[in-house]
Amino acid sequence: MTEHNQQSKNDKGRKVFSVSELTRLIKTVLEETFGAVWVEGEVSNLRRPSSGHYYFTIKDASAQISAVLFRGNQMGLKFQPKDGTLVRVFGQISVYEKSGNYQIIVRQMEEGGKGSLQAQFEALKERLQKEGLFDASRKKQIPMLPQHVGIVTSPTGAAIRDILNILKRRFPNLHLLLAPVKVQGEGAAEEIATAIDLLNEMGGLDVLIVGRGGGSLEDLWAFNEEIVARAIARSRLPVISAVGHEIDFTISDFVADLRAPTPSAAAELVVGRKDAFEDMLKEMSRRLVKSLEGSVLRLKNRLVAAGSSYVFKEPANMARHYRQKIDGLMVRVEHEIHGRLRETQQMLDDYSLRMVHEVKIRRQNSLQDVKRLTMQLKALNPLAVLNRGYSITRNSKGGIIRSVDDVRTGQRVTTRLARGTFESEVKKTE
Repeated sequence: MTEHNQQSKNDKGRKVFSVSELTRLIKTVLEETFGAVWVEGEVSNLRRPSSGHYYFTIKDASAQISAVLFRGNQMGLKFQPKDGTLVRVFGQISVYEKSGNYQIIVRQMEEGGKGSLQAQFEALKERLQKEGLFDASRKKQIPMLPQHVGIVTSPTGAAIRDILNILKRRFPNLHLLLAPVKVQGEGAAEEIATAIDLLNEMGGLDVLIVGRGGGSLEDLWAFNEEIVARAIARSRLPVISAVGHEIDFTISDFVADLRAPTPSAAAELVVGRKDAFEDMLKEMSRRLVKSLEGSVLRLKNRLVAAGSSYVFKEPANMARHYRQKIDGLMVRVEHEIHGRLRETQQMLDDYSLRMVHEVKIRRQNSLQDVKRLTMQLKALNPLAVLNRGYSITRNSKGGIIRSVDDVRTGQRVTTRLARGTFESEVKKTE
């Protein structure tokens, strides 16, 4: 038997893989067995070619594994990895077939040690949510015009400077009360919770701002503590949470009555409401003035038209008197409105909410004055006097006869009644 024939005979009972087949089989087994996993270790041999992908090794004291973080998965990366950095990565176990090396294709990467904090965050968030502390139904309304604002933050941080700059620049008459606390490190959560309780007990405040500037997850951790969440939840005062930057979320944000993306935004939310109300008040006042001026002008035009008619030629002096009275009323109404506007501007902090109601009352009173004057004008109409049974008698020249001395026997006169006229001859005078 030749050597070739012997080899063919031996191959009949064997399964022989090509390198590609075996590598592909190993890849399939790894991917199906492990799937996506979390791995923690130290970065080494970090490379970032022009493609923008990260290629590196994750190692510990006994072993290492190749890793790749493609550019499309780097959007949520909050730090710059480098050799020696302790990281925790989440990704798919796979095999790079060309080299035969197994690797992890990273989908998410965070600094080492943060994974446990994130797990604590998620656990507390889930528990408090189940208790209903995040429910919209328990959120308190932020007052429209807060005059007394409590602030819980560090007295030396950037957050308090940003808040004070905005509040004092826009509304320097606001009363601000700072409860100085640590915002990170040991004991910070306890100080924050105590300050929230203390400001509630003191009374006299309208709203609380609780927060700090940006930082790492560890820096913001005091606002993820349960003791702070409970203090915010039991606060009788509405609470605005203003922690970190816009992309940062803490447990305090979910429990608070309103979340502001930054401390500066919290200050703008407080004064922005007062700004909007002041603009609304000015617009309502402007409309009221325009409406009253229009009403008075229409009445004045009616009076002028009536004064030029035949009926009002005789009592022209009386018409002028009431015309002047209406002009005076218009001036008085305008003066009263402008006076009220100036007074409202000066006393906005104490009476701004009452102003809308007061303006409406003033408008109703002014309209009632206009209606009353209209009724008086109608009552002074000579035709209205004729309707009550009186008449106007004139001589042949059109002059009004006011006394028997104005006529003589045999003279013909014309009498105007409420409906029609008739002529008669004087037979006798007494």
